[in-house]
Amino acid sequence: MKKIFYDTFGFSQFSLIRKRHGGVVLFFTLFLLFGFVTRITLLIKTASDISWDPSLVAAFGWGMLYDVGAACWFSIPFIILLTILPERFFERSWGRLSIHAIALSAIFLMLFDLAAEWVFWDEFGVRFNFIAVDYLVYTQEVIGNILESYPIPFLLVTIALLSLLIHFLFWKTGVPRFWLAAASESAGRRYARGVIWCVAVIAAGSIISQEWLPDFSNNYNRELGKNGVWSLFAAFKNNELDFNQFFPTIATDRAFQRMQEEIAEDGSRLLQAGQKDTLRFYSDKGPELKPNIIQITVESLSAEFINDTKNYPYLTPNLSALESKSLVFDNFYATGTRTVRGMEALTLSLPPTPGRSLVKRPHNENLFTLGSLLRAKGYDTAFIYGGYGYFDNMNYFFAHNGYRIIDRNSVNRGDITFANVWGACDEDLYQWTLREADAAYETNRPFHFFVMTTSNHRPFTFPEGKIDLPSKTSERRGGVKYTDYAIGEFIKAAGRKPWFKNTIFVIVADHCASSAGKTELPVENYHIPLIIYAPGGQVPAGHVKTLASQIDYAPTLLGLLHWSYPSRFLGHDVFRIDPEEGHAIIGNYQKLGHIEENEFIILKPMNQSVSYLYDFASQMTEASPLKQEFWEETISYYEVASYLYTHGLYKALTTGEFGTYMKQSQALGTKEHIRPNKNGDLDRSFKAKDGGSERI
Repeated sequence: MKKIFYDTFGFSQFSLIRKRHGGVVLFFTLFLLFGFVTRITLLIKTASDISWDPSLVAAFGWGMLYDVGAACWFSIPFIILLTILPERFFERSWGRLSIHAIALSAIFLMLFDLAAEWVFWDEFGVRFNFIAVDYLVYTQEVIGNILESYPIPFLLVTIALLSLLIHFLFWKTGVPRFWLAAASESAGRRYARGVIWCVAVIAAGSIISQEWLPDFSNNYNRELGKNGVWSLFAAFKNNELDFNQFFPTIATDRAFQRMQEEIAEDGSRLLQAGQKDTLRFYSDKGPELKPNIIQITVESLSAEFINDTKNYPYLTPNLSALESKSLVFDNFYATGTRTVRGMEALTLSLPPTPGRSLVKRPHNENLFTLGSLLRAKGYDTAFIYGGYGYFDNMNYFFAHNGYRIIDRNSVNRGDITFANVWGACDEDLYQWTLREADAAYETNRPFHFFVMTTSNHRPFTFPEGKIDLPSKTSERRGGVKYTDYAIGEFIKAAGRKPWFKNTIFVIVADHCASSAGKTELPVENYHIPLIIYAPGGQVPAGHVKTLASQIDYAPTLLGLLHWSYPSRFLGHDVFRIDPEEGHAIIGNYQKLGHIEENEFIILKPMNQSVSYLYDFASQMTEASPLKQEFWEETISYYEVASYLYTHGLYKALTTGEFGTYMKQSQALGTKEHIRPNKNGDLDRSFKAKDGGSERI
């Protein structure tokens, strides 16, 4: 067997193997083999979504390059070890036993990485990225989630047994023994070759860049062209990107001019025109309403879950029943793919800045938020979360931006009847919410609660006997149906409270359940529900077709309440604009998108821009020429948001500033809103310039 192996592959003449550092060559061989097997495994898993064309061959070629890059960095410890070990180490039985242990450990880690990549791909449809980086910080929740979601003991035992088998077969080829026979080298040769190896792998590892990977027409193919570990470290490096350095920009003054023109389209009046600010005033003839507002932000609630699609039929009877009594936004989109992105947009009304969410960044205190504005209007505001709010810096962000905190740490153990690693079940969370509402009601203050759920998240565990699907084993379907059940029970319980009729219930998702898709930013995977239920009739039921995203939520909600107020929000009150002017801001940590009038522009690192036409009906995207007007508008949204944050300008107003601007409201005039009427339709008439009216 050995002779055939050597004759076939020429190892008897392959001088690299017949030296001490030939062990590095063996490591590279194993590493590249595992990289290839991992890629094949992911290919098989997502075969129906892959484009089986020449781009797949290109993906494997690029993948090999990044496998080499990762192998270069991981080989350094082996190079150093093989350089400093004395000759006698390889002549001792314990030394050779150590070599076996090291090789076996390396194989185990490579197999473990394969399994980890499969799990990550199963959840997100991509190789390791910034999400994996963030998860490394919160090991308790992440490890707990993995332990509760997968049969980890079985998987570890299986990986260990496979490692032993691969190690045995590899050793049976005779190649490792062939290398060991030549491993005894003098110190001079070892150190000289060690230096050459180190310089070579560091140079190669430093030169290879993730930015080299081109765009593919199918994003799944592009992801296969990556190496998971390499992508992990690239994401760590790029976890916060400077917009001006990495993305297309225009002159800052021009960006603010374009942005001020854009935000004034909804009839608000600029208070700092010509300056680098978005401060403006919304004036409404009222009367101003001050109902309680309970905003239920549901984990991973894709719009398809409540639309009875063929993949998820009849899972949300309570939400479906609620829709008939609510104002429903049919074309509403998340700005991002993480919970913190949803929180950022719903509270700040800002487009997502590249890299990490502002919820997790430094200097994120005292920002202009929905909470700070409601507090200025006399509201009691609270962030209520079923888990531990230190996760993703949520407690710090909300506590320093106008909210009290109620999380798993702040309740008694008896208040938790069921919990998994992410937090108490939704039913428990809603019991805490009812208690807080009762307490606020006793003080005669209106209240606003930002309620964040956790049950619709892997491992999808919940109290047994509540729905007709079993906990955990039913996976996403069970999580969605239990989420719907808990909301239904909450609304029933709230209906027995004295504050019920004077409360608006908002149900909105933080993001969709899946962000993976064939395109760079798969728009359909950002489509989420927004339902506003007002049992007291403050907001009539109906359907809103205008395209909008999470940054439009706060000004739209306050417009429905006929509020006059100063604002720095970059979103629109969708009832104050021509519906054709509706737009959506969507993105991930590196790609920043903007859709308006079916024009879909994406800004990317390295100052790149691409333009598409997007058909919402067919969910089809096709390339189109870049239009200057839309391109500048897209850049302005993101450039202005980045500028305001980095220069500390997106700040909450002081009590004195707020009062001063409120006094100006009478002199600023009003603009008619497009209101839902009592028949459940939208009255789209508005006053035209000639004093007549026109229909939209």
